[in-house]
Amino acid sequence: MSEQVGFIGLGEMGLGMARNLLAAGYPLKVYNRTRSKAEPLSALGAQSAPTAADAVTPGGVAVTMLSDDRALEEVTTAGALAQRLGEGGIHVSMSTISPETARRLAQYHAQGGSVYVAAPVFGRPEAAASRRLWICTSGPKAAKERIKPLLDAMGQGTFDFGEEVAAANVTKLAGNFLIASAIEALGEAFVLAQKNGVDRAALADMLGKTLFASTVYQAYGRAIADRRFTPPGFKLELGLKDVDLVLGLASKSRTPMPIASLLHDRFIAALAKGRENFDWSAISIAAADDAGVK
Repeated sequence: MSEQVGFIGLGEMGLGMARNLLAAGYPLKVYNRTRSKAEPLSALGAQSAPTAADAVTPGGVAVTMLSDDRALEEVTTAGALAQRLGEGGIHVSMSTISPETARRLAQYHAQGGSVYVAAPVFGRPEAAASRRLWICTSGPKAAKERIKPLLDAMGQGTFDFGEEVAAANVTKLAGNFLIASAIEALGEAFVLAQKNGVDRAALADMLGKTLFASTVYQAYGRAIADRRFTPPGFKLELGLKDVDLVLGLASKSRTPMPIASLLHDRFIAALAKGRENFDWSAISIAAADDAGVK
């Protein structure tokens, strides 16, 4: 592969995504704040960089998979990623961030001649590792065409939402809101069944094969029915971050979202009870707490 790729952010998601780029034959420079997380990729042929900017080739492609808006802005501006990319470079941002941040970073890149493309993903770490992510994109058409082979190497399908750079981020927030809503609904339904003599696991099995035969209901249904919340695929605090982004966008666009407000309180309560190392599906425990179920 001739495309020079830098990958910044090797957490639970980024590690698998970067490994798939290596497997597809891309020469890869990688950076993570905790240097030891780059070691598995270095053993596979990736070059470990001392800074985020050093992972970037001028005119090449930089992929970021970072935890939040602050981390992404810091790497892009103070960390000199955008300056290093320069003319002809493309920043593929795959994090879940606010649309406002996406627009601001797109303008920042344009000042230096590079291009920003939003490409947030749906899928947990196991999906990232096995190239089963669903990817949403928005941004300049030519840039999206150039990075398509890279996205194909990391996911099972890509959905384009046009050239307005923040559209993919709005889509991602809408999707995460629906997932969190499903988690809450599953928790309530299973407690209702349990208190009335129906086995939780049997209900999850039936629903996952019939009325709600989809990945979200099947995977989270089994985990919630079995009360399996560790190890976390997506931590509670990140769930709270995403719901707060949803509520922020809703407030700016004057969109009432009462269920999102409930979810916010569920996440706050779960963290207050010391469940920060649980998966975000652990907000479902609140339904059992409310119903007096041990």
